[in-house]
Amino acid sequence: MSGWTGRFGFLTPGWTDLLEIAIVAVLCYRILVLLAGTRAIQMLLGLSSLVALYGVARLIHLQLVEYLLETFFRFGVIAALIVFQPELRSALAHLGQNRLFRGFSRLGNQVAEEIAEAAEELSRNKTGAIIAVERGVGLGEYVETGTPLHARVSSALLQNIFTPYSLLHDGAAIISGDEIVAAGSILPLTQSPVMDRTLGTRHRAALGLSEETDALVVVVSEETGVISLAHRGRLERGFTPDRLRDLLRGEVPAAG
Repeated sequence: MSGWTGRFGFLTPGWTDLLEIAIVAVLCYRILVLLAGTRAIQMLLGLSSLVALYGVARLIHLQLVEYLLETFFRFGVIAALIVFQPELRSALAHLGQNRLFRGFSRLGNQVAEEIAEAAEELSRNKTGAIIAVERGVGLGEYVETGTPLHARVSSALLQNIFTPYSLLHDGAAIISGDEIVAAGSILPLTQSPVMDRTLGTRHRAALGLSEETDALVVVVSEETGVISLAHRGRLERGFTPDRLRDLLRGEVPAAG
């Protein structure tokens, strides 16, 4: 028995080994979920093909191919950090959004009411708008791209901001707590492929911000007046003002 244990002891892992396996499995799963549907997954498949080719080259002693691939892998790490920069930012942001690390922040009833009322009026008039509501991840870098306001949230002010041909209507209004902290802000466009050709720049910007932060991003379509909401890289369309109000209050969960 002792000889068997010494020879095949690795087949009886301890609790620490099982814990490590579980942690690695969860990390791999989360990485695959984050990469699914992005350009990074195609690049990852291409890299896997190169690794397989390198294994074949070593096996049958193709020295030139082996040398070239080794050189590529040596400098490829730096190239990957540059190419995958948007995905890495998104992954780190999503890690910080995990409920194990932070609580779920909710808006006050009055703020939710004002945003929902503004969205309803903007939708009725088919006035394009994009409103980003800050939650756990700060939006300071995007606030800096717009015009600072620091005004209390009100439906009238939000409607005025997005009045056509006004100086601030093309950008996003950013809300933190009970204040509109900036308007005319520039948001990052999504790096993921968007199959729906009817989605315009506002929707792509809403998706882009929701990929990098945990913000709730309300979008009103200028063409159709449809109210949409982007959260965690997903866009849900066809919101009613009442459902939007309940979601902002935290009474119903956001998609994703």
